[in-house]
Amino acid sequence: MKVLVAGANGHTGRLLVQYLHEAGHEPFGLIRKEEQKAKIEELGGTPVLADVTHSDVGYAVKGMDAVIFAAGSGGSTGADQTEAVDRDGAINLVKATESLGIKKFVMLSSMAAGEPERGPESLQHYMKMKGEADDYLKSTELDYTIVRPGGLTHDESTSQIQVGEKVDQGTISRADVAKTMIACLQEPNAYHKTFEMIQGDTQIEDALKSL
Repeated sequence: MKVLVAGANGHTGRLLVQYLHEAGHEPFGLIRKEEQKAKIEELGGTPVLADVTHSDVGYAVKGMDAVIFAAGSGGSTGADQTEAVDRDGAINLVKATESLGIKKFVMLSSMAAGEPERGPESLQHYMKMKGEADDYLKSTELDYTIVRPGGLTHDESTSQIQVGEKVDQGTISRADVAKTMIACLQEPNAYHKTFEMIQGDTQIEDALKSL
């Protein structure tokens, strides 16, 4: 499967490229800077230079079997960048995916997206923007999955998670988030689903079947 990973140079994005390659897929890493190419190639991916904040990203999506959005503005940027990347960038990529007839789209969202009152004040604008991007994706005909993890860690993967429409606050390794997002591509029960996730005691594949 040819899979475009937006935000491929981020912590979770790099893991997505690596795990996709290890699983026998063809990952294409969407990056913004020429100097990031070598890292994507080292992980087994094909770099694609594009900027999701520009509406014309169709050329990056063309020929793919699936798209994963794992881009983010980062915690240190202002509200304008959060709007440009986390909301508008995601919507641009969703539009391009749908217009080219590609069906599978997996969105890396955030716990409490669309419900900013559940999170700390400093993250409320971010959660609002993520929620608006998620809502747009839900309005499409795509076979989407929206993954909303709790606090992200750099811990080792356990491949054991807890999922639900809403789960208690908790943490989850970026490695297990990446593995879960990849599993969502090939688990029909995960299509048209939105779920929160933290570390748990259920194998990823079993957890997705329980949604």
